[in-house]
Amino acid sequence: MTFTRREAPGGSVLSGVRSFTGTQRALLGSGFLVNLISFSVYPYLAILLRDRMSLSMGQVGIVLGLATFVQFAGGVPGAALAERIGFQRCLLISMILQTLGSLGFVVGGAWPAVTIAALFLRSAATALYSPSVRGYTVHGASETERPRLVAASYATGNVGVALGPVVGSLFIHEPGGMFVAATVLHALMMVGHVFLPRESRDEHEVVEPLRRALRGLAVLPFAVTALTLYLHMHFYQYLSSYAEDRIPTVFYGAAMMGYSLVLAVLQPLIADRVEQMRYTKAMALGFGGLAVGMIAFTGGNEVAFAVGILAIGAGNSVLLLKNVLEALNRSKRSPAVVFSHQRLAEGVGAFLSGLVGGGLYYQFETAGQLPGFWVVVAAQCVLIPPALLLVYRRFRRPQRERTGS
Repeated sequence: MTFTRREAPGGSVLSGVRSFTGTQRALLGSGFLVNLISFSVYPYLAILLRDRMSLSMGQVGIVLGLATFVQFAGGVPGAALAERIGFQRCLLISMILQTLGSLGFVVGGAWPAVTIAALFLRSAATALYSPSVRGYTVHGASETERPRLVAASYATGNVGVALGPVVGSLFIHEPGGMFVAATVLHALMMVGHVFLPRESRDEHEVVEPLRRALRGLAVLPFAVTALTLYLHMHFYQYLSSYAEDRIPTVFYGAAMMGYSLVLAVLQPLIADRVEQMRYTKAMALGFGGLAVGMIAFTGGNEVAFAVGILAIGAGNSVLLLKNVLEALNRSKRSPAVVFSHQRLAEGVGAFLSGLVGGGLYYQFETAGQLPGFWVVVAAQCVLIPPALLLVYRRFRRPQRERTGS
């Protein structure tokens, strides 16, 4: 891909936003609000389930783990449904489910069992919403428009992720008020999605049956995305525990909000460059940033945490965006299906991180050598990506030889 003229990064972003259609802007706003609502509730779900249901934290973990699995793995059948009935209808169904889920959290104050049903309802709604909104956002876009739209979609979502916990903290002593507000917002969004235009359908587009939902999977982006999330979730899941008694809670919260804002600001600025970048270079920058960040955490003070989070934010800004763009370029399936494949890869990576990372963290914690945990994770950031590429190329070579013979 080439450009006819050079644009300053800021000008590129502004011109890109101005070129978006009204529908695309509405979808970006929808993604922001959905994440804002979700992440105003998400940090407090463990406490909510424990208090309402009198569950142990182990039981809470199982419930949340199953809900997360539904949210990630459900994207594949969700995308298959979007191929059949269209993005606008899927988004409307998702908003109906989101509204019912939020209402269930309200009712769960009186009937606690409804809380779990509401949690899984919201997870199913997210599984349907995520591939549909991203698929609709890039629907009909040219190859030159697609990187900016993908970056803008992730950027607005990350702003919602950053601001959600801040909004939720305002209701920390009155969760009922938070759920009422979420119900009202979801109901208003449901009405708004009624007025979204139905997308035009390509008469030549082949709609695969559900049993072939994984057909056309872009193997390398899927594997790299799973690895990215596997390594990233070590940072996301265990840094809060490591931060206890090392840095102030307020500083940690602000730093994590800053991480989401780094992605929100940086990804639109670098979208065009990332699109042109070789995948191997993007992997080197992304996993390199993760490695630097993990090593920085061993310092155990405010400066070390800030440097580490900034390095990971910069690396993920490149890698997460490139993974999606590479999958879209390599697969012949519809964007909604490609996004669901990437969503499934994220779920696989997150699951593996919980499976491996928890035990690893426990071993270093009991040994009183927690900084060593981050050294081991950093080593994986350096060693596993080249090994993954080597394995991929080794398996691809015989296939090419058979094709050429």
